[in-house]
Amino acid sequence: MKYRAIICPVPKGVKVFFRSLSSFIRFLLVAAVVIAVPAYVMYRANQSTYGEILVEADKLPVHTVGRGDLRVTVIEQGGLESSENTEVKCLVRGENTVNSVIENGTHVEAGDVLVRLDTLAIEDAINERSKYAFWSQSAVERSSALVARSKLAVSEYLDGRYISQLMTLEKDLAIAESNYLMRVNLHGHAEKLSKRGFAHAFDVEQRKVAVEQAKLEVESQKNQIEVLKKYTKAMELKTLEGNLKAAEADHAANQERAILDKKRRDLAKSEFELCVIKSDKSGMVIFPSAAAWKSSPDVTEGATVHKNQVLLLMPDLQKMQVKVGIHESIVDRVKLGMLAKVSIPDSEIEGEVISVASIARPAGWWTGNMVKYDTIIKLPEGTTGLKPGMSAEVEIVLSEYKAVLKLPVSAVLETSQESLCWVKLADSIQRRVIEVVESNEVYVVVKRGVAVGEEVVLDPVAFVREAQLEAIKIVDEELENAPKESIADD
Repeated sequence: MKYRAIICPVPKGVKVFFRSLSSFIRFLLVAAVVIAVPAYVMYRANQSTYGEILVEADKLPVHTVGRGDLRVTVIEQGGLESSENTEVKCLVRGENTVNSVIENGTHVEAGDVLVRLDTLAIEDAINERSKYAFWSQSAVERSSALVARSKLAVSEYLDGRYISQLMTLEKDLAIAESNYLMRVNLHGHAEKLSKRGFAHAFDVEQRKVAVEQAKLEVESQKNQIEVLKKYTKAMELKTLEGNLKAAEADHAANQERAILDKKRRDLAKSEFELCVIKSDKSGMVIFPSAAAWKSSPDVTEGATVHKNQVLLLMPDLQKMQVKVGIHESIVDRVKLGMLAKVSIPDSEIEGEVISVASIARPAGWWTGNMVKYDTIIKLPEGTTGLKPGMSAEVEIVLSEYKAVLKLPVSAVLETSQESLCWVKLADSIQRRVIEVVESNEVYVVVKRGVAVGEEVVLDPVAFVREAQLEAIKIVDEELENAPKESIADD
């Protein structure tokens, strides 16, 4: 990470100020800076008796180069939460009103009442569903009796009515056949009498007609028996079996309706019991907003809640962690297993990085347009005094150096090509190009360019003419690379 010293002759924020003005005004200001700063530098140089130094040599602030340890860290603010939370949810369907709820942060025992929901609507549902359940059961009983009657009707026909009808037709057929034989005998007797002259021919003809009628009656009776066996029986069976199937289907429908109505009634009764939510275990109870990862609203008396809504949380206080956001510029340097110092009120705890999100948080005006990645720091199990929602400052150690050359950040001037510092000699100062390895907010680690015991100038832009000229170059480069807008656009 590179640091750049502040340019004293140029007011802080001038770059932003330049960009906000019109192109023409910006041009005038740039020209004024380019002319005024070198003139001021030349004036101070001419007033100095030490050449490149703009103050007396004994007043020049310096730092003696030495070796030491350096720790590079990133510090972020976060909040404590439990890695394992038991959710207390509303299990009652629809929208329900909260009659009472336990206070946030209360310690409860198993069986303690946490939330009470209004039961008026459920009581009405129980009464309504009970009525429909009784109606449905009544329909089941009626259709069951109809099924039984339909089954008996089939047996009654096959073993009763059909046999009776068949026997009646067979009896009528026997009578018709007997009558036919009698008519045949009478006709034969009349023919014999007619041949002897004792009977008139008209009588013989009448006897013959009677024989034909008796014969037709026999044929009719046979046809009725055949129709009964072949068609009437089949049609009647189909009708009776169809009535039976219809009765069975209606009975099945009534049974399903009765089962469904009973389930609805039983469900309403079970939900009535769920309106009183009790704790399954002992522990602390918190509102969802106390967990940083949960965005559910707090539950209050009179609030409306719905099924599966998280009403309360019971965190495991033995398994605590801290969630912080790491800026996108350094998130690649944060690795799993890195040590982190977690500072909470009145204590410091050493934790470990166990998770770094692969996707950034949504950024917008509410986050200052900063892109950060959620990072989880696990705290040692069994640590006492930790509660969800407590604020914590997390310092993650990115790297550590032992016995290295280090300089104050204020002694280094970063340009686009190199890192510079100025070393104080006996009667002058010398510019040095140094190789910076790493830095934190206070020191930089130097690989080469200076030696132990040498004195480097602090804030060289304020005291060294050459440093000021380098600073002017930096300003010029930034102005050249800044987005240019036309006067017409302004």
